[in-house]
Amino acid sequence: MAGCLHRRPCSLPEGDDLHSEILLCLPPQPSSLPHASAVCSRLLSDPAFRRRFRIHHRHNALLLGSFIQHRRITFQPAPDAPDRLPLKQFRLKLNEHCIALGWRHGLALFFLLIRLHVLVWDPVAGHQLRLAVPPDFEFHRVEGDISGAVLRAAGDVDHFRVVLVGSDGEQPRTTLAYVYSSETGIWGDCLSAPIPSEGLFIFRGQPAMLAGDRLHWSVTVAGSRSILRFDLDTQSLDLSLLPGDYYTPLAPVAFMVVRAEGGGMGFLFLYRFTAELWSTKRNRDGVEIWALGRSIDLDNLLGLNSEKEPPQMIGYAEENNAVLFRTVDAGYMVHLESLQFNKLPKTTVGSYYHPFETVHTPGISGGNKQVEVVRHSWWTRWRKYIRQLLS
Repeated sequence: MAGCLHRRPCSLPEGDDLHSEILLCLPPQPSSLPHASAVCSRLLSDPAFRRRFRIHHRHNALLLGSFIQHRRITFQPAPDAPDRLPLKQFRLKLNEHCIALGWRHGLALFFLLIRLHVLVWDPVAGHQLRLAVPPDFEFHRVEGDISGAVLRAAGDVDHFRVVLVGSDGEQPRTTLAYVYSSETGIWGDCLSAPIPSEGLFIFRGQPAMLAGDRLHWSVTVAGSRSILRFDLDTQSLDLSLLPGDYYTPLAPVAFMVVRAEGGGMGFLFLYRFTAELWSTKRNRDGVEIWALGRSIDLDNLLGLNSEKEPPQMIGYAEENNAVLFRTVDAGYMVHLESLQFNKLPKTTVGSYYHPFETVHTPGISGGNKQVEVVRHSWWTRWRKYIRQLLS
């Protein structure tokens, strides 16, 4: 007991520091801070605290709705009141043809085909940033030639990066990547890797999946289904085929890159009503190989009639590790780890869901304000010209 008498008392924060530590423990639902503001409105209205709250709950991002891409982009809120988001805040007005490249960390990324810009949209803050594509991408005007991803910097909600990927269209073909940083305001140098086969290189229209420090895209190379990886740390690209006979062009199998158990990269094969989850593991010789992890009978899980048209994959919620399916009667979101599912409204054939997962602290204006356009400087184009002369 003597040792306990000499133990120093715990150091607890005081005043606003104590209040902020308590308030950080609130759940990340949009209604949490407005309800607590009746008790502590001064602290909760502080932008610095709201920023800290979003960073604290960054890995607990809620699925607040989905942007549905069909002929135009529409938003479908997910939670009920009081956490339901207003539709008017999530309307994007674009007067030109665009391709949705994906959503992540509360940001959206589009490719504008006519002007050859990429658009970063923060629907919560109401900000837009248009970036002229690097010179190597100025010939990409066909859907499937280009893709990309947007992500916020680790531990930061103010800065983000855009990764743009494609192929050069020459023989032998190579994959290209550029990274834009909102901190520097410029695109980095061109990164490239050879494509190990001849033939068409096509992005399959699915957004990139982030696992660890790598972005993964589903692509088709010379008729074979493959995965393109970009390592954010080493700034390197590599391409790998899918295992077995699944990548044969005639196989009626759909696949999607998803997060595997343990947080790594995996993929989901869908053949009629059976979904197979695959991931990598090391064999006795220490070689990394593909292995089947789980097989899911969707007709039994969802109570579907196996005599009807089989389901289709229409989206993936990365933070919640859930796949969205369309059936003839309704839509479903299936969580791959727990196999719990939610029923969704029936969707239009041909539409694709981009889940909107973020920590939303109401009180910030939304919409389409503060549009900024970033174009290439003369130095960027001059450096491109010099590289061509020296090659």
